[in-house]
Formats: sequence, structure tokens, C-alpha cells
Amino acid sequence: MNKHPEGRKDHELVKATLKHKEAYGLLIERYEAPLLRYIRRLTNVSDEDADDLLQEVFIKAYQNIRDVDECQSFSAWIYRIARNHVISNYRKRNVRPEGHASEIDDNVFDALLADFSEDKSFDREVLRSQLFEVFGKLDRKYLDVLILKYFQEKSYEEMAYITQKPAGTIATLLNRAKKQFRERAKKAGIHFEL
Repeated sequence: MNKHPEGRKDHELVKATLKHKEAYGLLIERYEAPLLRYIRRLTNVSDEDADDLLQEVFIKAYQNIRDVDECQSFSAWIYRIARNHVISNYRKRNVRPEGHASEIDDNVFDALLADFSEDKSFDREVLRSQLFEVFGKLDRKYLDVLILKYFQEKSYEEMAYITQKPAGTIATLLNRAKKQFRERAKKAGIHFEL
């Protein structure tokens, strides 16, 4: 279970929400920024549309708050709702949700570039731009698992729950995703390992 600096676990806030709807505001505050980044990484919609999708996700989650499984993390549950809602929105709009890494957080980017920290000869912004391009060219199924693993820092169990695929399939997809990433990075002249 996720425990945050405020000291209250997600499931405690879910239970509190069932009694006092105001408690849901704390969950919104906790998940607003990471879910918005996740939605932006999955789609090619405008910032305004991403905000709308996020609000719709929170409404769906609130309407179904009684369905949260205490055996699963709230985080995985709400990411699953977000993923399903983005897919549903894509189908409605008939617009391909291009997964590109346009919103990589600086701390995630720094973690990805940790191996390059000793080498001062590379230009971080050039490398960052090249990485965005590589991520944008990955197959959709691979991009999903890479985003969940490296940008959202989800466990295999959470990834399986969010994508509704067995953990073994997630492991296979992740291995294939890394391979495709390496191949595309190599073609772009980048020697970078995930």
C-alpha cells in the first residue's frame, strides 16, 4: 500500500471517502500530477484535452470507489481506469494515441542518463531530444510497458493489473520493448540501455 508524506495510506483515504466525500480531494491532490503525465505520455491530445481526460478519470474513479480492491494498490486501480479511459477516448475520437515522451520529468530523465553522468562530452538536450524521438517510434504495446515501468515506476504486479495482462506477458513485453528500444536507439546513433 502506498503511504505518503501526509501519513495516510491510499486505502485509508478510500475508506474515508466512502464516509466523507471531501476525503477524495486528498487522493486527487496525490494523483493529479502523475496521472496527468501518464495521460500525456499515452496520447497526442492537447494539454486542455489531457486535463479533460484527467477530470473524467477522477469522476469515473469516484463513481466506482466502492470497487477498489484492498488486495491491489489504489495506484494500480486508478492507473488502470486512466489507461482504459484513454483507450476508450481514442476509439471515440478515432485518433491514434501517439505515445511520445514529451513530458519526461527531469528526475526521471536524470535517472535514465545516470550512466552518462561521468561523460561530459555529450549534450544532454540533444540526447534528450533523440530519446524522445526513439520513444515516439516504439510499437504501442511496448511503449505502454516502458512508460509504466520507467516513468511511472510500477511493479510487474501493478503493470499486470493496469494492462489486464498476466505478469509473464508483462515480462515478455518488457524484454521485447527493451530490445526494440535498443534497436531504434542504435539506428538513431544512440548507445543507450534501459
